[in-house]
Amino acid sequence: MSGAYDFDRVVERHGTWCTQWDYVQDRFGVPGLLPFTISDMDFETAPEVLEALRGRLDHGVLGYSRWRQSDFLSAVTDWYARRYETDVDPEWVVYGPSVIYQVSQLLRLWSGPGDGVVVHTPCYDAFPKVLAAHERRLRGCPVGDAAELERLLALPDTRVLLLCSPHNPTGRVWTEGELAHMAQLCARYDVAVISDEIHADLAHPPHRHRPWARHGTGRWAVLNSASKSFNIPALTGSYGIVRDEASREAYLRALKEADGLSSPAVLSLVGHIAAYREGERWLAQLRDYVHGNLRMVAERLADAFPALGWEPPEAGYLAWIDLRGLSTAPFDDEALQRELIETEKVAVMPGTAYGAPGFVRLNVGCPRSKAEAGIDALVAALRRVC
Repeated sequence: MSGAYDFDRVVERHGTWCTQWDYVQDRFGVPGLLPFTISDMDFETAPEVLEALRGRLDHGVLGYSRWRQSDFLSAVTDWYARRYETDVDPEWVVYGPSVIYQVSQLLRLWSGPGDGVVVHTPCYDAFPKVLAAHERRLRGCPVGDAAELERLLALPDTRVLLLCSPHNPTGRVWTEGELAHMAQLCARYDVAVISDEIHADLAHPPHRHRPWARHGTGRWAVLNSASKSFNIPALTGSYGIVRDEASREAYLRALKEADGLSSPAVLSLVGHIAAYREGERWLAQLRDYVHGNLRMVAERLADAFPALGWEPPEAGYLAWIDLRGLSTAPFDDEALQRELIETEKVAVMPGTAYGAPGFVRLNVGCPRSKAEAGIDALVAALRRVC
C-alpha cells in the first residue's frame, strides 16, 4: 500500500463493547461523555494488519496454535534489530496474554510476599493493583530522583525494579545514561528488572527509546506488545525477552502448566507479525499525527495559560498536564472533574488515578477534531475553576 493514511477520519465506536466509549459511566458515573481516557486510540489499525487478519479468517479454521514458531519469533527479533539496533536471540522470546500478566508471573518468580518493588512515580494505575494482589510493597521513586532510586534499591528486601520505559503517564523517554545508571545500581544491589516497554514504538524524535536488553545484566525481562502502537489491544497478546534461562523456563512452566495458556490467540500472532513486517510506514505517519495533536494541545494551553509552560511528552499520545501552577492554593481536582463532567460533558483522567493530584491525563490518540474538542473543554473548565 502507498500514500498517506487518513487519521482525520472519524470511526463510530459506540455499540462495539468499547471500554472507552460504551462504558465511560463505569468510571465517571455519567453516560454519554466524550471520552479521553483509557489508553487505546480511536483510529483503525494499519490496513496491512487488517488485511492479514482477514486473510487468516478466510482460511476458516481457528484451532489451537503455537507462538514458538519462526514467523512470530523472527517478526519480533527483526523488529528489535531494525528499529532499535538490538540483537535478540529467538530463544529469549516468550509469549503472554498481556504485559500485566507477564509482570505478575515475573513478580512471583523474582520476589515473595512482603518484598519491596521499586516503581517510578507517578505510576501507571495497574502497577499498584498487581503489586497489592501479590502482597508486594510498592516503593515509589519520583521520576528523575536518582538519589532516592539508589536508596530504595539498596534496601535489603527490595527485589525488583518495575520500570516503565517510556514512562507512563509522564511520557518520559529514559536517556542512555539514565538506563546505564539504573543497570549499575540493580547489578550492585542484586535487584531484578521488569521493563514494561509497551509505549516504546511511539517515542517522538529526537528522543530515542533504548530497550533494557541493551543494558541489563543478571535477571531482567523486557515486556512488550504491538497493542499500543498499532491499536490492537482487543486481540490480546504480548511477548517478553528473558535472557536468563532458568527464569525463562520457570515462566514457561507457569504459563503452560499452572495457567493453561500454551495456545495463544492466533489472531494476536497474525496481527503482531503483520504489524512488525509491514506496518512501519503506517506507524511513522501515526506517530507524526499524534505528535501534531500534542503540539496543538501545547499551543492552546499556551494561549490560555502561558504560565503553565506545557510541552508535549517525549513519547506516546497521552498529554500529562501539570495544573498546579494555576492556583496558589492546592489545586481542586474534584471541582475540575465536576466541571468537565457536568458542564463540558467530557471524561478526562484525573492525576489522582496515578497518585498525582493537580494533574490530568488527556488521551489525544484520536482524530484532530476530537482532540480539539477535548482541549477546548479542558481550557473552558479550567477558566471557571481557576
